[in-house]
Amino acid sequence: MKRFVYIITDRNRKNLHVGMCADLLKTLKFYGEMPTLFFDSAQQLNRLVYFEEINTEEQAMERFKQVSTFTRPQKERMIRPVNPDWVDLTIGLNYESGIKVRPSTFGGRPSIQPARRAVTF
Repeated sequence: MKRFVYIITDRNRKNLHVGMCADLLKTLKFYGEMPTLFFDSAQQLNRLVYFEEINTEEQAMERFKQVSTFTRPQKERMIRPVNPDWVDLTIGLNYESGIKVRPSTFGGRPSIQPARRAVTF
């Protein structure tokens, strides 16, 4: 069974949390539902910045133990080559899995776009 080793951070990139799971999307959803699990609400972990897919549980556990002992600069050296802008990788995972993601709204109100009509000549 495949496992994932991942690094998740807050919006200010202040905290880097290493984790291991079997279902990455389910785990990220859990972080969203429990925003103050590890830190206060200002530092909630909600940005997936790095992950590795590993084929066996034993290899994943070894990799998790290894990455967990890394210092912050070592973790940053892992992240920067694959995600130099530290964008949230969750969006790409949702797209690949076929989950429909509703675009964010500005100011809490949905954007108003004119209806497009086909023009025939």
